[in-house]
Amino acid sequence: MAIVLPIYAYGNPVLKKVAEDIGPDYPKLDELLENMFETMYQANGVGLAAPQIGLSIRLFIVDASPFAEDEEEGEDLSHLKDFKKVFINPEIISEEGEEWGFTEGCLSIPEIREEVQRKPKIKIRYMDENFEEHEEEFDGFAARVVQHEYDHVDGVLFTDKISPFRKRLLAGKLRDISKGKLRGSYRMVYPGQKRR
Repeated sequence: MAIVLPIYAYGNPVLKKVAEDIGPDYPKLDELLENMFETMYQANGVGLAAPQIGLSIRLFIVDASPFAEDEEEGEDLSHLKDFKKVFINPEIISEEGEEWGFTEGCLSIPEIREEVQRKPKIKIRYMDENFEEHEEEFDGFAARVVQHEYDHVDGVLFTDKISPFRKRLLAGKLRDISKGKLRGSYRMVYPGQKRR
């Protein structure tokens, strides 16, 4: 049975490290993936990267199907209905198009949502859960979800992509998150706290 893992909060050093590639012999990978999906669903997320559960490895998962019911600015998102994937050792090969803004949030940074500019189209090479290699193009919301999670394995948070002015305005809230004063509705690990 899957276990819900605690999510590492803003301020934990693991969130700022560039993660390491893994091989097919990575211990208990199936179990880890099952736990990550369960953790993501319990926290109402659409993506989760390994650094967010304290593992500095190049692995993230997405399930953007909750977006499939929405319609954003006239864009039909029904193609996201089956957008559930595992990305291992991903590498973004290209990002194209004119940047567009969209309000993003992050399970490691509860209660904060900010507009982030991203390119609308990406090409990415990655391994799936069976270590089969894929090279795919994504655009629109699919590309955005993948880019957000990809940033995590490069030690980048969405707050690193907002203007210095917006970041100054959020400084107090970010400090409160790192001290455990501003919490998500799910289990979290705060800087300096031992994982339970």
